[in-house]
Amino acid sequence: MLKNAPKFYEVAKRIIEITEDCVIVAHNSEFDYRILRTEFKRLGFPYKRKTLCTVSLSKTLIPDQPSYSLGKLARALGIPVSDRHRANGDAMATVKLFKMLLTKDIKKVIVQDAIVLEPTFKMEPSLRQILNNLTNITGVYYIHNTKGEIIYIGKSKNIKNRLNQHFTNTNTKSKKIQLQTAAVTYEATGNELVALLKESEEIKRNKPIFNRALRRTIFTHALYSFIDDNGYINLKIDKADGRKKPITTFSTKNSAKQFLFHAVEEFNLCQKLAGLYPTKSSCFNYSLKQCEGACIQEESIDSYNMRVTQLIVKNSYKNTNMAIVDKGRDVAERSVILIKNGVFVGLGFVNLNYQITNSEVLESLITPMENNRDTQHIIQNYLRRNKNLKIINLNN
Repeated sequence: MLKNAPKFYEVAKRIIEITEDCVIVAHNSEFDYRILRTEFKRLGFPYKRKTLCTVSLSKTLIPDQPSYSLGKLARALGIPVSDRHRANGDAMATVKLFKMLLTKDIKKVIVQDAIVLEPTFKMEPSLRQILNNLTNITGVYYIHNTKGEIIYIGKSKNIKNRLNQHFTNTNTKSKKIQLQTAAVTYEATGNELVALLKESEEIKRNKPIFNRALRRTIFTHALYSFIDDNGYINLKIDKADGRKKPITTFSTKNSAKQFLFHAVEEFNLCQKLAGLYPTKSSCFNYSLKQCEGACIQEESIDSYNMRVTQLIVKNSYKNTNMAIVDKGRDVAERSVILIKNGVFVGLGFVNLNYQITNSEVLESLITPMENNRDTQHIIQNYLRRNKNLKIINLNN
């Protein structure tokens, strides 16, 4: 196989060029780097580069794996490997593994260290040059200062356009960001839901100086249920209260009311018991024969409550094991949001040929994330706005 391959000295110059100012990423990088240095030493050249080892990173970010060999790790994580033990096949598998590790590195230690090492960021940056290196994709972006520290985190359906706004706005906050910007890194998410969840999580975790330290709650109102004196399930829109468990949450009171009007129509509910028509007698829809009469106890309690329960189940993932599947970062990939026992566990990306059927298998692929009121609101709101999402019910 190597009979007609070029000698090392014939490709040495090209290796120097393509690795200049770069960090070499390899699976067991100590071995690969030692081989490179040995060959360059024979040519009398003192080859020196920074390296990152995906074996060490995997042990830190994906603990408790039975094996950390590239083949077994790739198989366990659903990473397709072609031409195993050949340069191109192993390199492409390492790229996919490294992308997964970057996603799991929620403290952004890898990226920040790389920025500090990168010499081009030691000089005064050109915002235009930074902008030219960005792309028009959906994802989360990180603005760094000269120390590599993250000073702002945001998300956008079009990262390049959003950063252009940051760099051209004349308000006080934008001017401060412009003065301190040394670099921008970004992470493609493939869809808005992953971007929203990652932005929310990483602002809380990294606390950038230009993101509000105590970010205002992104939802203000919630839908609650209670049983009245007659035994009927009533619905009520109220201000969001962390001490109560809502059916779902909303960014504004108006969006909550619009949702409830549609729900009354979809599930043939009573306007009065839904809190939309205050009256001591029958609701308006009863006079139009569009209400079965729960408002005046004509409809049976069981019949009415069954439809309200259907509404609650549809808009709440309590006690549910499911995976929300959406677009990935490329055509051969899908994103997965994992809900286990009604709790948001985390998110990740899987190849199309990987079977998404079991929550335990999925947990090794995803980045664990905190379940809180913000994440619940983000997921529920996204599900309401995107009716055609693929939802997979998982085995326990």
